[in-house]
Parts: sequence; structure tokens; C-alpha cells
Amino acid sequence: MNKKVAFYTLGCKLNYSETSGIARQFTSAGFGIVQFIDGADVYIINTCSVTDNADKKCRKVVKEALKHSPNAYIVIVGCYAQLKPEEITKIQGVDMVLGAAEKFQIIDYITDLTKQPKALVYQQDIANTNQFVPSYSIGDRTRTFLKVQDGCNYSCTFCTIPLARGASRSDTIESVLAQVAQIAASGVKEIVLTGVNLGDFGIRNSERENTFFDLVQVLDKTEGIERFRISSIEPNLLTNEIIDFVANSNKFVPHFHIPLQSGSPKILGLMRRRYKQEIYTERVNYIKQLMPNCCIGVDVIVGFPGESDADFLETYNYLNELEISYLHVFTYSERENTLAATMADSVSASKRAERSKMLHILSDKKRRAFYQTQLNTTAQVLLEADHKEGYMHGFTPNYVKVKLHYDPLLINELQAVSLDTILPDGEMMATPIPELLIH
Repeated sequence: MNKKVAFYTLGCKLNYSETSGIARQFTSAGFGIVQFIDGADVYIINTCSVTDNADKKCRKVVKEALKHSPNAYIVIVGCYAQLKPEEITKIQGVDMVLGAAEKFQIIDYITDLTKQPKALVYQQDIANTNQFVPSYSIGDRTRTFLKVQDGCNYSCTFCTIPLARGASRSDTIESVLAQVAQIAASGVKEIVLTGVNLGDFGIRNSERENTFFDLVQVLDKTEGIERFRISSIEPNLLTNEIIDFVANSNKFVPHFHIPLQSGSPKILGLMRRRYKQEIYTERVNYIKQLMPNCCIGVDVIVGFPGESDADFLETYNYLNELEISYLHVFTYSERENTLAATMADSVSASKRAERSKMLHILSDKKRRAFYQTQLNTTAQVLLEADHKEGYMHGFTPNYVKVKLHYDPLLINELQAVSLDTILPDGEMMATPIPELLIH
């Protein structure tokens, strides 16, 4: 009888794409993939280290897995596994910890599913992890996350990702095209390009061979995929030529997610970000000049060491005036082996929470204002497979989340709709326009 494996992913879109790639290895090795609650023989937990409480979240998922399958073999992979393997070995029930490189050879390590008195650790120094391993998510939604780049050469003072994922490295354009063809053959209509530092695409063996713009131009000519979406891209790497190209593209949608982290020049300097506030403003204004309906998302960190009330208000006022569409707000938390963790003038937990709340409220206001500009317009929505209480959801090209009455014929279809009402939960109610159904 085939062994059963289940997966749980914490963290970013990149982790989801990698989990999906690992799952395909298990399928090829004869394992059956089951839902987390279905009592698997093996549980693979893909972890994150960016958000708070990596240890607490990992413990909770392990405990839950053992509740569904008390004798299951538990393997921990991902950024937390690379950074703190010994800490993970103290979690009761964990049998194996695999580092950043080793997780992609997981089948070679899963040879004996006997429970271990202490977790086995296979993890090499991150400096030796320089191979790019392609992956993409598939089967769980109508959009696919395609990893084209990994690692980061930047040294932002708050970030552990270079320690967890290594130096910047990329897939080849030929390999990306081959994966796009596979994804298209599966019926997926939208691909989200992902990476740790996506705009740095093109480095292989420590040498730059091409650029992210080269990749964008090639992908725009591919057949079988209706939409490409660019995930997070650094403002210093989002060039005017990329913006110009997207504005005139048939396939790349008008949606950018551009990390800011702080609107205070002083704090940007302490963070060692590679741009100034003026560059960020120029990028946003140029996008809106060419694509007035473009959706622009922003990452911002509150409570960084040394962030005074005046610095925070500078960030708040800057974002309030900027023509952006939503915020992803992160509360700063200290990370071992980062320069920021040693900095003076730590911000109190209560102040961090208060600032986070203020920016979450601002984000809701910004999203509503953006949605207001889309009212009574028509758009093509790609409908997702999930449905709840008689409704289904999807996204317009410019990332407006749309809700409409469930129709199984519309799953994974591009459907023209009229955007009618802004709902309190941050979605827009829409009405299909049947005669414009696109197959």
C-alpha cells in the first residue's frame, strides 16, 4: 500500500511554489498526497523566518499533525530550518530537519520512516548553497506561482533571508519557458512570477547573464497563458523600461507590489535600503501617469529601531499622500545575526502595535479609494475554483477582488463583469456580462 504524505506551508508565495515542487517529487516516488487532516504517514512542514514566532508556529503545526496521525514521520524544511535547525530538534515529534539545499533532495533522505528519538539534521552552510532549483505551484488554484529567482545579495539590516536562502541566483530563460509551457498545458491561465529579489533575475554562477526585463519581453510573446503578474519588485530594480513595457503589454497586468519599508529617509538609511524616498515617489508617479488604473501595493515596516514618533508620522503622511492601493504592514521584530537587532533606541511593543493599527486603517482607506475609482466599470475577472455560501471569487487584471454568484461553468474562465458595489469586507460585488464570456 502506498505511503501518504501531507504538506503545510508557512510564509511567502515562493514557499508555496517550492512546496508544490517537492510534492511532485513525492508523487513521482509513489506517495499519495492527502489533506493535512487525513492522517498522513509523512508530514512536510515548510517554514518561514520573516514573520514573528517561527518556533511557535512550527510547534503548533507539528502538534496538529501528530493529533491527526500520532505515528507520522515529521520533516521540517524552509527558512527556519536553515537558520535554527538545533532549535527545531527540541520540538517533540520532529524526525528530520532539512536545510535550504537539502530540501530539494528530500526523497533521497526519506528512506526510513522510523520515528527518531532526536531529529536528524541535514544542513550545509548557506554559502555553499548556490544551485537554482526551479519550482511552481499547481493544482490548488487557477493562478500559478512560478519561481524564477532565489536568494539575495542585498544586506538590509533587518533581514535574515540572505542567511536562510543564500546569494542571488536565477533560472535560465529557456528553463522558465519550458515550465511556462507545462503550466499552460495544465490549463492554468495566470502565472505570478516570484523570487526572493525578483528584479535581480539573471544571475547564474555569480555572473549576470541577462536581466528581468529580458525575461519579461520573452514571456510576453508566449502562447497559452493569458496573464502574467509580477510579484514584489524592489523600487531600484523596477526600471522605467519595465513600466513602459507593462503599460503596453498584452499579457502583463497593471499591478505592482513595491516594497517601501519606510517613508522616513533617516530610517531608510538605517535599514540600508538601496533607494531614496524620491526614487520611490518617481516610480509610483510614473506608473500612475502611464496606467491610471494600475494597482500598487506597498510593504512597510513599523517600529524599526530609532523610529521616533516624528519618523513614523513622516511615513504615515508620505503614504497618505501617495497614489497607492493597499499596504502590507509588518511589525518589526528582532532577528538574530542581523545588524538591526544590535541597534539602540528600540521601540516599545505597545508603540509598534499602535503604529501597525494606524497603517492597517490607512490601508483599508487606500483600498476603498482605489476600488471607488473602479466602480461602474467593466473588467475581465479570472474566477477561482473555491466558493463559499453561494459565491465565487476572482481578480481583475489590476487586482480588484471580485465576488459574484457561484456558477461552476465560470471556474478558471476569464469573465467580463461590471463592478457594481464595494462590500464592507474589502471585495467588490460584480455582475457577469454573459455575451462577453471568453473561453
